[in-house]
Amino acid sequence: MSTLRNQVQLIGNVGNDPEITNFETGKKVSRFSLATNDYYRKEGEKIQQTDWHNLVAWGKQAELVENYVCKGKEIAVQGKLTYRSYEAETGDKKYVTEVIVNEVLFLGTVENSDK
Repeated sequence: MSTLRNQVQLIGNVGNDPEITNFETGKKVSRFSLATNDYYRKEGEKIQQTDWHNLVAWGKQAELVENYVCKGKEIAVQGKLTYRSYEAETGDKKYVTEVIVNEVLFLGTVENSDK
């Protein structure tokens, strides 16, 4: 049961081309957004609700994202939900919710790094 703690699974479409950062240590991180859609009916009309999620992938997962993920691509991810805060240049405290990606599943056709 301990593996069920803080686990997130999402299927959606990538909202932007991933931003890749390479560190001097050789580590790599990829940051991108994912849109998930939910549907419900209101007064007989089908309504779509889109939620946006910030995703962060490290190491091997970041490499896969860099090579195979682009804006609009449908993917499934499994990871954990994290929260952090920082102080903006204006002095305001900002809060960020992110999903740290452990696994990526490519849905549809897989393309090469030419995207």
